[in-house]
This record gives sequence, C-alpha cells and structure tokens, in this order.
Amino acid sequence: MEENLRQTETRIIKIAIFGPESTGKTTLAKQLAEAFHTNWTPEYAREYLQNLWEKEQKICTYEDILPIAIGQIKLENETVALATDYLFCDTNLLTTKLFSDINYGKCPSEVSDAAISHKYDLILLTDIDIPWVKDDLRSAPNTREKEFNIFEKTLIELEKPYIKLSGNKTDRLEKAKRIVTEFTKAKKLGFSTNEFIDLFRNEITMNKLENQLYFLTNGIPKINLNRPATLNDGILPLTKKMAQDYAAIFNDKKEKLNLTKFVPASGAASRMFQFLLEFDKNYNPYEETINSYVNRTNDKNLSIFLIAKEKFPFYSEVLKETRNLYPDYSTLSNDHKNFYFIKTMLHLPKFNFANKPKGVLVFHNYPEGKETPIEEHLKESLAYASSEKASNLHFTISEDHKSLFEKTVTSFSEKNPEAKKITISYSFQQKKTDSIAVNLDTTFFKDAKNKLVFRPGGHGALIENLNELHADILFIKNIDNVAMKNFENNVLYKKALAGILLQYQQEIFNAIADLLSKDESFIKSEIIPFVTDKLKIQLPENFNEFDFQKQKDYLFFILNRPIRVCGMVKNEGEAGGGPFWVTNEKGENYLQIIEESQINKKDENQKVLSKQATHFNPVDLVCGILDYQNIKFNLLDFVDKSQGFIVQKNKDGKDLKAFELPGLWNGAMAKWITIFVEVPLFTFNPVKTVNDLLKSAHQFSE
Repeated sequence: MEENLRQTETRIIKIAIFGPESTGKTTLAKQLAEAFHTNWTPEYAREYLQNLWEKEQKICTYEDILPIAIGQIKLENETVALATDYLFCDTNLLTTKLFSDINYGKCPSEVSDAAISHKYDLILLTDIDIPWVKDDLRSAPNTREKEFNIFEKTLIELEKPYIKLSGNKTDRLEKAKRIVTEFTKAKKLGFSTNEFIDLFRNEITMNKLENQLYFLTNGIPKINLNRPATLNDGILPLTKKMAQDYAAIFNDKKEKLNLTKFVPASGAASRMFQFLLEFDKNYNPYEETINSYVNRTNDKNLSIFLIAKEKFPFYSEVLKETRNLYPDYSTLSNDHKNFYFIKTMLHLPKFNFANKPKGVLVFHNYPEGKETPIEEHLKESLAYASSEKASNLHFTISEDHKSLFEKTVTSFSEKNPEAKKITISYSFQQKKTDSIAVNLDTTFFKDAKNKLVFRPGGHGALIENLNELHADILFIKNIDNVAMKNFENNVLYKKALAGILLQYQQEIFNAIADLLSKDESFIKSEIIPFVTDKLKIQLPENFNEFDFQKQKDYLFFILNRPIRVCGMVKNEGEAGGGPFWVTNEKGENYLQIIEESQINKKDENQKVLSKQATHFNPVDLVCGILDYQNIKFNLLDFVDKSQGFIVQKNKDGKDLKAFELPGLWNGAMAKWITIFVEVPLFTFNPVKTVNDLLKSAHQFSE
C-alpha cells in the first residue's frame, strides 16, 4: 500500500497548488502549465467523485479517501514523467488529508503519513478572496474562512514552504508566474526554498539581489567632481529683500495650492546620546573619577554636558526622578550624582532617551512650556505649509514609534486648537527597500538560526515614501532641524524658497508649452538659452548635430522632470553633503548634492576639490513633483541607480556589510532639476548630539 502512495523522484521543479475548494487551483495549474510549456496534474478526486455521482448517485465517504489518494499519486507520477522543467499539481495528498480530517474527523494513517512526508519544491496557497462557484461536488461556501485557516496553519505546523496567492485571477496568475520565474533563478544561485521565500517576502528580486551583490563585490562608483558650487556659480544669492519678494510670490499663490511638509523622523536618538551611552557602559564610579575618565578617553563632550546640564530642558525632571530613585542623593559625591543622573536619563522607562525617536524628546524650554521637535514642526506647518486654512504634515517613522508620535500630536493639539486643522499622516520605510547582508567576503550572512539577514535600505529608501504623496509643493526638513529663535525669519526663508520654486516651475512649464508649439528659430533663440543659462543644464557636445525633432525631444526630456530648490548655508565645518558641479560619463556637468563618501579621496585632485566647498546642505528643500499637465511624476524614474553606500555593521559579534540605497537628496534626486540658493546660517540648527541643545538657537533668554 505504501508503494502506491510513493512519489516518483524527479529533478524538475514541482509546485503544488494548495487550498480549500473553489479557490482557483485548477485554473491556475492549467494557466501555469501553458505559460511554462509543460504538464500539469489534475485533481483525481474530481474525476473519481463525478463518476461516483453520475453512475451511482453516491457522494464521497470515508472509504473513498484511500482510493482517491492512490489515484492522485498515480496521476502525479504519470504527469511528472511527461513534464519538462516544471510540474504544476492541481492538488496534493495534504489536501486529501485535510478534507478527510475536516469531514470525517480522521484520515487513513497511510494517507496521512504520505501527505506529511511528500515534498514539493514550493506550495502556492490559494486564498479565499475570489467568489465561490457552486458545482455538483462543492458544498461548503460558508466554511471557507475556517477551512483556509486550517490549511495555512497546517503548512506552518509542518514547516512546508509556501507563498500565499491573493487577488483576482489575473493578478494571481501574474504573481504566480513571477514567483516561478524568480524561484528558478534563486535555485540556480544556490538558494534553498525557504531562503527564496524570505527574499520574495522582502520583495528582493533576483535582479535586485544581483545588483546589490555587484556593488558589494565591486564597490560604488565614485562621483567625478568638476568643481564646488559657489555663490553665483551654481548657488543663487538671496538677500533679505529678495527673500521678501519671493515670499510674496508664494503668499499670493499658496491658497490655491496643495501644500505638504515631509519630515524624515524614523531613527532613534541613539547617536544623539552616544557619548553618554559609552560613559554609562565604561565608567565605574568606584574605580576612577569622572575627571580621570575624561582624561583617559578625551571625552570633551561629557565635560561640556556635565558643566552645562542645568541648561538642558529635561534637567529638572530627570533630577527629580534621580532624587526619588536614590534617597541619599544629597549626600553623594558630585561624581556619583552625575553618574546616577545619566543612568536615570538613559535607563528609566519614563525617559529612556537613547531608545526613543528624536521627535518626542524635549528640545526647548519656553516660558509657556516645553516643546518637542514634533510640536515645532506642527507650528512651522501652520506658518508656511498651510493653504485654505488646511495644512498637511507627513512623518516617516519607525512603526514601533507611531503611538509616541500620535500621543505627542494629540497633546499639542489639545493645547493649541489651531493645530487641529493640520492633517497628520505617517509612513514607514518599506520592506521591499531592504537589502541582503553579506559577510566581508560577500558570502551570504546567516544569523544564529542559519537564516538570511536583511537590513533596512537606508535613508534613500524614503524616496518610495515621498513618491506616495501628492502635492503641488512639498517642503522637506529633517526632524531635528528646529530652533526656538528666529522663527519668523526661518518662515520667511522657507516661503522664499517656495516662491523661487513657483517662479522657476512656471518658467519651465512655459518653456515646455513653447517647445511643443513654436518653430525652430524660437526654440534656438529662447528655449536653449533658458535651459543652459537659467537652469544651468549642459547640452550634449553633439547637440547641434541632432535633427530638429531630436533636439525637441531631448529638450522635453530634460525639462519635464521634478524640480527641487535647495537652501545652502556657508560651510562651517559641519559633517555631511555639499553642493558641487559633477561630471557624468558623457562629460556633461550638472549640479548635485554630494556626500563625502561619494568622493574618491585617493585621487588628489578630487580630494582638493572637495576641500574647496564653500557651502553645506542643511536639508532645506522645497520640491515640485507635478508635471506641466499637473500629473505627478514617478519619482523612482529619477533615481541614479548607480549610486549608493556600502555599510559595515556587526551582528551577534560577527562583521557584515550591506548595500544602502543612494541618499534621498543625493542619488535618489540626482536626475531632478536642481536650484541651489544661499540661505542664512540661522536657518540651520540641527541637533546631532545632545550638546547641540546648548547652542544659542535652542536656548531661551529674556
């Protein structure tokens, strides 16, 4: 009997279509067999039971389970012998077993044992989200959800490799074809079925994986700097009078515009408190003084923090809790007091600052109360990202932090009724932007359970989040770049950047309209100078050799794209990106924000050019993402996919490296029309470390 239930061994890829009745298994098996030019195994029970009904008007009984199982495996073994590279099985013995268990409360042991031991390269679990269709053999339309849950639970308990197929029949077929194609490539690359499923669920295609491995093996191509962008050579000047004029342009038009402010805010504040975390980990108050620790580690940040700790907006609250935790606090030495103060701030659940997002930490201490960056951004949104008494504010956050953000927003809105007109939305970094981790020799990194490890795709992944928004104007500003001073002037310059965007955008739209309607002489006398002189876009050297239609097509191609106006501040030694003219592989020069890691420091000329930068990128952007027909661009079309970052990390004591996507305002926006504008230094007040809160921009004085 066991021999009659044994699968024929085969090297072809065998895929079982598995699920409750009327979930499209037969249709899908036929379609896949046709798509991949091979055979499929029909469901033997259907033929068996149809004959039983037509000849004897009998329905299925427990005694029919064993002959159905034998017939199913005989049919599978016959069709596998005729198949080419794949065999698609309309059903399998696990379906027979579950049918028997559900309807009779038992299953023949030989069928149950075979069902559990049988192997398929992959199982496609068909969902119940398509209509139930009645026929002579179907009888349970109202128990589909219960049965589906049993089917999926069984796969999980038996550790069978499966992917769930949902959606209409067309979507299912396309997804299934994609799965089979990707699975075949994964097998050739040496991945197990379970590893492929991990890759598929993380939406990492084999092409994406191969690209990541190429970068991890060969490195990221370095940018070729031509020269730094400087004032009047790539960076536009902006006096206060000019700012007021541009702000007036924005104010005049904003009531008819949809405005949204986009704030990247997903990271925890661990870097902000890094030197305190290291102190907490490495300092023993019973073995040395804080002064000796500072001398030993050269930790000047710790000295500054302790000397000025009373100026931090959280000081009094942390001190109060420290006194409660340590009743003998007043009798302790200063070193012990400071040590326990820091421990309270870092570890007490009420604070736990290093593990919370920056957005919910108290940055400022106003006479009327303390405020967080979230609250500051709410105030800014009302001031410049508001039209027709409505404002939109979008945070990209970690899913774990959403409740903290919502609590902070609710608290602020209760105290400030104006804030209730702001529509708040959130998004999380998408799993499909994750990348695979590798060992330093680029073999795949496995965790303690021998599973592949995936890492977030980095800041550049947020271009996916940005691409989901629809607005006439998008303001972009980092979560930590808020200040309590110069608020009105900050608002002025943000509006000015928006006014510049509107002016340039209108000129570009007019140029496109002229390009589509005017003659050759007008285009040469008006459009080309606008492109080269106003937009600073260099045309190909052989542009004049193009015929007229090709010239028009090229001009349309470079004009019809998203536009960003980027505020730039004078460089005062801050780490991070800056504005440069770069030369592409075609020898064309264009403006770009460049991070230090993109520069080839082994090339002396490039190294010298990088040090000549006069300005710094404060991440103060205003963006236009709609085209001349008011249709939103697909922002993913304008990413420089040759760029990115290689990061080295440590997991479970083992070194790994991974690919990160090109930065949001670097490679992710590389193909946008870019306008650099000089803005005052007071508009840039980031809080990279907790000690930055001691700067005058963050301190209140009467």
